[in-house]
Amino acid sequence: MLSSMKDDQMAIPHLFRCPISLDLFTDPVTLCTGQTYDRSSIEKWLAAGNLTCPVTMQRLHDPSLVPNHTLRHLIDQWLCMDHSFDPDYLKTIDPDLSLTTLKHKLESQEVTLATKIGAVGKLEVLSKDLAWRSGLIQLNFFPLILRLFFVKFTQQANLDQEDSELAEGALTCILNMFPFSKLCSLNMLKEDSNLASFLVLLDHGTAKIKTSLCHLVGLIASSSETRDLCVVFGQNPKILRGLITLLHQNSEASNAAVKAISALCYLELNQENVVTEGGVDGLIAYISGTNISQSSMALATLELLLGLESGKKAAVNNPSTVHALVKMVFRVSDHEGSENAVGSLLIICYDSLKVREEAISAGVLTQLLLLLQSQCSCRSKNKARVLLKLLRSMWAESPSASAVWPS
Repeated sequence: MLSSMKDDQMAIPHLFRCPISLDLFTDPVTLCTGQTYDRSSIEKWLAAGNLTCPVTMQRLHDPSLVPNHTLRHLIDQWLCMDHSFDPDYLKTIDPDLSLTTLKHKLESQEVTLATKIGAVGKLEVLSKDLAWRSGLIQLNFFPLILRLFFVKFTQQANLDQEDSELAEGALTCILNMFPFSKLCSLNMLKEDSNLASFLVLLDHGTAKIKTSLCHLVGLIASSSETRDLCVVFGQNPKILRGLITLLHQNSEASNAAVKAISALCYLELNQENVVTEGGVDGLIAYISGTNISQSSMALATLELLLGLESGKKAAVNNPSTVHALVKMVFRVSDHEGSENAVGSLLIICYDSLKVREEAISAGVLTQLLLLLQSQCSCRSKNKARVLLKLLRSMWAESPSASAVWPS
């Protein structure tokens, strides 16, 4: 339907594309080298253990990410000036696609839920298209959908099929429009009633709803414009428990939950709360599973939390920690996360002879030797050597150590 628009109308200027993802910037940040990347892309690069600028390959003496407000403003202006957006054009496609009609259906208290679902469905199609998305934002559909979404589910403990359809469509629209909208509208989530809606959907929603909510949390936590809201989420035990519960489910929602929790943990203020609500156990359960597409991010977040005394204690007390981390030290397919796995083992092995013995029994020596012979990063190899040295010190500490050290 919308694909008939001319390609040159939809072309994204080269300077508005992230050098890593090649997509339109959503949250541009600048490194000390002067190069700008989309926040999510460069954070994944850094989380993988890279210490260079992807474009210049210069070593980063400062890994700080500085928001590029100027570029963000220019992109917003470009989107608003997009000449391909014409509200009247909708009527030539389908009379029911009049934006005025859509707005009325979404705002009215008199139309049926089925009618609202139909309106949201049409809005979902439009919000996926770059040109129409900018027009919808100009016409304030973003706060409208937010109000519809959160007010609707405030008092509900269960969701039927129609409720789920409405929630799924509304969330898709919100996520599509989020990167280019005025995020002050999200302040409504600070209100208790709207947070209650969020929790109802996180606890009782479909897998798609839960996955989308995790993506929304990740976007909110990654944007400097919504830092206060990130704090609200990070201080809410029920939201944290809801996200952490998803880590145990070995699903697409689990992968999205890793991103959300990782983004929340970038704010130091939230880290202790994540540990308190079981974040360490959740991350260990996640990396112990089979559907772990975000293993690198999960391991980086785990190592971060182990820097807290409470996080280290939680890891040592979890019987699955050592085996889960040893498994991640060396993987034939890739080495993403190896540095964080070794770093985490260093933290929990440092003060515990018992943990060191358990790591050796789990095969960590073989894993470390394989890692040292691989093409992994220098940082990974340096950490591996330090851990090997620490494990060898067992000989001096315990006469029984030689029993678990391979000959």
